[in-house]
Amino acid sequence: MKLGIPDAAREYRTVRQVVGPLMLVDGLDGITYGEIAEILLSDGSMRRGRVLEVSGAKALVQVFEGTSGISPSDVKVKFLGKGMELGVSPDMLGRVFDGFGRVKDDGPPIIPERYQNVNGTPMNPFSRDYPNEFIQTGISTIDLLNTLVRGQKLPIFSGSGLPHTRLAAQIARQATVRASGEGFAVVFAAMGITFEESQFFVTDFRRTGAIERTVLFVNLADDPPIERIALPRMALTAAEYLAYEREMNVLVILIDMTNYCEALREISAARREVPGRRGYPGYLYTDLATIYERAGRIKGRKGSITQIPVLTMPEDDKTHPVPDLTGYITEGQIIINRGLHTQGVYPPVDVLPSLSRLKDKGIGAGKTREDHADLMNQLYAAYARGKNAKELAVILGEGALTDVDLAFVAFADAFEDRFVRQGEDEDRPIEESLRIGWELLTLIPRGELKRVRDEYVDKYLPR
Repeated sequence: MKLGIPDAAREYRTVRQVVGPLMLVDGLDGITYGEIAEILLSDGSMRRGRVLEVSGAKALVQVFEGTSGISPSDVKVKFLGKGMELGVSPDMLGRVFDGFGRVKDDGPPIIPERYQNVNGTPMNPFSRDYPNEFIQTGISTIDLLNTLVRGQKLPIFSGSGLPHTRLAAQIARQATVRASGEGFAVVFAAMGITFEESQFFVTDFRRTGAIERTVLFVNLADDPPIERIALPRMALTAAEYLAYEREMNVLVILIDMTNYCEALREISAARREVPGRRGYPGYLYTDLATIYERAGRIKGRKGSITQIPVLTMPEDDKTHPVPDLTGYITEGQIIINRGLHTQGVYPPVDVLPSLSRLKDKGIGAGKTREDHADLMNQLYAAYARGKNAKELAVILGEGALTDVDLAFVAFADAFEDRFVRQGEDEDRPIEESLRIGWELLTLIPRGELKRVRDEYVDKYLPR
């Protein structure tokens, strides 16, 4: 993060009040929202902050490192006349940074090619190109049934104790754009995680070699909340540089957005703002949109940004404000199921409520395979019918089921065991997922295959 002091830096000794992580400074002139400040303490130490609000000659400054030990009477505040910036360079690949863009690993400092404002440049809607290219994650439940498309925003909804961290790491290792000749990079942004989780991500990426194409931003649970708020914007700034300046296809994984929103709520409470739903600020939707809408493609440009936000739903509640608002902004959701997890199925993706709204744009002949859409629809229908038959058997007993119903029950069980379940290091190409799908359809009578064309049944269904 660039914090150099320009010639026009202004210094004030007019701190009036310190509350929580906030500081009220009076007697100001020409201070703007988002401007970076340096707080000089009487012992010679320095902290950094950012202007959150300006009203007349007063400004509310959020102190990154917290206000512990700061006395309003003996502190100087120097405003730098610019917002928060990140130094970007191709050398960022393979490195680990904190929420402020400072090097966190043991490597040398990054020599920036230039500095970019972390708030980004708004993308002209007219310049946006429609997502239409398949991204292979190597995970059957995503690639075949909830296809991720280049430039899409596809969140993962999980719950406490579920293996979303392992799933996110697996996607980061395996994801690739098969139809594109451009480079591929991953920007992995972890917010409010434990030290053990941080070590897991770093160690896993280094073990598999994925670190060479990855930029990691890590914020631990005991780091300042303001760093948690800055981190996704730092990560997306790095992604925009790699995508639009280096012409790479970038996958941005943001985990855990619930921790980000909790930090936003904490800062909002310190500012004494009127709370909205469950205490979150009323501008939560707008704030999330400024993050999610930085994904996409630009007409005439080779690079792209695809986002996978990961969030934990408190008490597995999909109506909680964080997943609820995320669902409005993004293009679908991948649901992690606790029941499947307790059965020992990994990854425990619940395919029935999961949805990728752009999947039809990234599949078919020339992208995946001609039979992809038909097979996807048939697998959905057969699995749903099998689950319904299992629920009916619980009430009425298996004796009430027909032979066809029993065939669908067997299909549902095999579907979870052979299609949904896969190894944590198992990278399945789309052709393998399609093959498994067709094999599973042999468990039900051919006359029940009503959602696939006869020509595809003749061509792909095993004899």
